[in-house]
Amino acid sequence: MSTKKKSMKGVAAASLVGSALEWFDYFLYGTAAALVFNEIMFPKGDPFISTLLAFSTLALGFVVRPFGAVYFGQLGDKIGRKKVLVITLLLMGTATTLIGFVPTYETIGVWAPISLVCLRLLQGFGAGAEFGGAAILTAESAPANKRGFYSSFPGVGVYIGLLLSSATFAILTQLPKEVFLGWAWRIPFLFSMLLVAVALIIRMKLSETEAFEKLAESNEISKSPLKELIKTERKNLYVVAGSQVAQSGVSYVYQTFVIAYVVGTLHMAPSIGPVAVAIAAAVAMFTTPMFGALSDKFGRKKIYMFGASFSAAFAFPFFLLVNTGTAWGVITAMTLGVGVGVAAMLGTQGAFFSEIFPSKVRFSGLALGREISAAASGGIAPLLAVLLSGLAGGASWPVACLAMGMSLITMYAIWHAPETHKNNLTDLIKNKADHS
Repeated sequence: MSTKKKSMKGVAAASLVGSALEWFDYFLYGTAAALVFNEIMFPKGDPFISTLLAFSTLALGFVVRPFGAVYFGQLGDKIGRKKVLVITLLLMGTATTLIGFVPTYETIGVWAPISLVCLRLLQGFGAGAEFGGAAILTAESAPANKRGFYSSFPGVGVYIGLLLSSATFAILTQLPKEVFLGWAWRIPFLFSMLLVAVALIIRMKLSETEAFEKLAESNEISKSPLKELIKTERKNLYVVAGSQVAQSGVSYVYQTFVIAYVVGTLHMAPSIGPVAVAIAAAVAMFTTPMFGALSDKFGRKKIYMFGASFSAAFAFPFFLLVNTGTAWGVITAMTLGVGVGVAAMLGTQGAFFSEIFPSKVRFSGLALGREISAAASGGIAPLLAVLLSGLAGGASWPVACLAMGMSLITMYAIWHAPETHKNNLTDLIKNKADHS
């Protein structure tokens, strides 16, 4: 085996493991918001209001992500991809661990939700550059004919993190409710301290990418990546933001709102939602790289458009299956929604979003475009879903309309995007992408 192949496998493994551990931390919060924080971190009273407040703190983590994208994105374009990934890992890991120590509302009153909000903001700030940094590191290291496949690994890591967090809560919810809400929910947050240490060791061993090294050697590193990005890459920034709407918004509606919906509205066992998400994540671990590989063969636009179109068409069937009130219905809906529609988009975007920007502003462009959309869709969508369903007396059809609307926005953005899969990521000048 050649040194280059060994190096690529090391980058892929580091990207996969690091991303998995980071997003395990991040998804813990989403699941806990649906099952725990609405019960113990806010004033007791109307369950609807408590759930709304819990999802509001979830949304705050998304709102701050664009700020993290701006800060760390520019840093990644100035000092390198690897260094930023180490910083974001430490930031997210520390915040997640500290969440496990936050006392309940009954113990410290209003300081419980305040502490939760502050730590969620730190989590979100670090997350603003996590996926983008991992995707760029992998894309810039991969051979051109397998860039889609290898660049899907951060996406696979996302699903491993989702699987671990969902499976953890699926197990913990089997405990008596007083034990689960009393102390057991804190275990995965505290355990993340060990996982972050493992990921840190792996990331510290990585080398910087050829694309960034070429920038540094040619003295072409931008002094103001954000300013240059907005001046020269505004259209592609819009394309990335629009492309991200369905991937982020639809997935978070499924993975957070639906967990609360099956318990609060359908009165199903609290373990059903996490089990369904865990199964869907397990399937997506395999379909995500499959779609990434298909994008190497057929181009990024076709595969991404398939994912967005499937998500639009499946919005109402998804809730028809969920509303059967059966475990098989919820699991089937989640598996198809996440494992096919969302996975097709996530498996393609690592390469696609990296290729659409020149190397001087690649980190800033990918992180900012993606995270602006994540704040507007992924963060707000679960909160909006709770509101819409509540106003409709617990009905799911307004949420299905929301999922369809977000998918149509992404379809429009992809329609206007350039095809990028033949671009050279080490070029210092902007690639002339095929606009066919």
